[in-house]
Amino acid sequence: MKDRVHMADNRKIKSEASSNIDYGKFESVIVDYGRRRSSCGYCKSGSNSRISHGSWANSLTVHDYQALLDSGWRRAGCYLYKHEMEKTCCPSYTIRLKASDFVPSKEQVRVSKRMQRFLDGSLNIKNSDEQNELSPSSSAQKDTVIDNPNGLQANNIDQMIDYLSDQINSVVITCIKQGEFPSEVQFPKASVKSVEPNKRQLQAEQAQYLVYTSNISFQVAAALRRAHKNAGTEKDPKFVAEMLSNHLNNSASAISLSVNACNGHINFYSTETQTQADATVGKPGVSKGSSSKSPENFQVKRQNLEIRLKRSTFDREEYELYRKYQIKVHNDTPDHVTESSYKRFLIDSPLIFVQSNGDGSVPPCGFGSFHQQYLVNGKLVAVGVIDILPKCLSSKYLFWDPDLAFLSLGRYTALQEINWVKESQSHCPSLQYYYLGYYIHSCNKMRYKAAYRSSELLCPLRYEWVSFDIAKKLLDRKPYVVLSDFATLQTEAALLPTAIEDQIEHEDYESNDISVYGDEEA
Repeated sequence: MKDRVHMADNRKIKSEASSNIDYGKFESVIVDYGRRRSSCGYCKSGSNSRISHGSWANSLTVHDYQALLDSGWRRAGCYLYKHEMEKTCCPSYTIRLKASDFVPSKEQVRVSKRMQRFLDGSLNIKNSDEQNELSPSSSAQKDTVIDNPNGLQANNIDQMIDYLSDQINSVVITCIKQGEFPSEVQFPKASVKSVEPNKRQLQAEQAQYLVYTSNISFQVAAALRRAHKNAGTEKDPKFVAEMLSNHLNNSASAISLSVNACNGHINFYSTETQTQADATVGKPGVSKGSSSKSPENFQVKRQNLEIRLKRSTFDREEYELYRKYQIKVHNDTPDHVTESSYKRFLIDSPLIFVQSNGDGSVPPCGFGSFHQQYLVNGKLVAVGVIDILPKCLSSKYLFWDPDLAFLSLGRYTALQEINWVKESQSHCPSLQYYYLGYYIHSCNKMRYKAAYRSSELLCPLRYEWVSFDIAKKLLDRKPYVVLSDFATLQTEAALLPTAIEDQIEHEDYESNDISVYGDEEA
């Protein structure tokens, strides 16, 4: 049976579907498929643990889909689905942020700076010849990797901090894989700071000067304490610092630094003189002297980044990049990543395209389904699959070149999409929000979405938007909550013990957006 909009939220959709746009004969035609059970990719509770309501859209106006999003629905191709929150194993809350209120975190700023260094040629690559792979005329398939520590520019403080932070994050991953840390705990990202010359301490017995330090051990210990408060398995910051420092010895020595744990802090010391140590952290006017590590030995050519927005249509180069991404990042078998499945998932769309009429109600690109392409020197390196709707840009999926994983393209493209919404408001004032898909608080891999602040979650019962900072206190207690009841639950939630707040960021080792833009949903 076909109907105007045949689903539980029918009345809400009809009331919100009106606009200044004359659709004429166009209307949403949706077939209700009813409930279905499916296996969950976010937990280990077994198969058939996710319960959803599904429908198939033959056609769908952008205003109707906007209303569906604001009622907890999402689409995968032409299939519409909504999880039954009180019954499914991992409740999925729609998450969004107002682009004009977005405040980037330090980690997100670092991602933008890293990309800029890559583009202007100051981010070192292991071998400059490997840059040829970014040329459209190059047929060689080489792996592009960040240069080893010996190639770091000694007078670039940001670059050194990035490297040390990444090394600590990698060590945390190693500890998880080796069973030293539990895998179900969400650990914060490491933050490394340089030590000002007038505050440096001399490690007299070894004549070493403190040049960098990190307090990540305190945050890791706090995360472990919260996760295992009744298990008796707590590790204090000093123990954690010793554990991480032992793993960091090789990485530090490779760049002429030594590492030591001190009262819970991870300290990096320079084995050189005080003057040379100043150069190590980028003191202006001081060079480290001639060495095989000199930055000019590792300079790369400037890169050109182009961002294109196109309608959702099949593109052979996009498909080849998608296939490479699914096989290398998701470990899919080649016969599973077919052209037909790609089209069903990321090309097919029921959204009726709306062309701009110049009155400010529609952006210049129009409303509908789009692919945002990112090209470096003419070569496609990432594609964001998005829907542009009357109130938002809805991010559906992202795939990128695994050879450029060091650029954190998932986070970089998310920042670009947020900026696109900001810039589009001058043409279409109603476009204000960035929708990140579903947020699953019970799944550690999905919590990184809350790093894009200030975000809000959709109440699954009354469809009211609630600040994430309020919702988090409730979701810390149980996975399914009627968020709009926060007023009556606030007092009770305030009694929860306070702790160091997690720095919720997506881990690079999860290959950016595996869980955000998974095989079925965002």
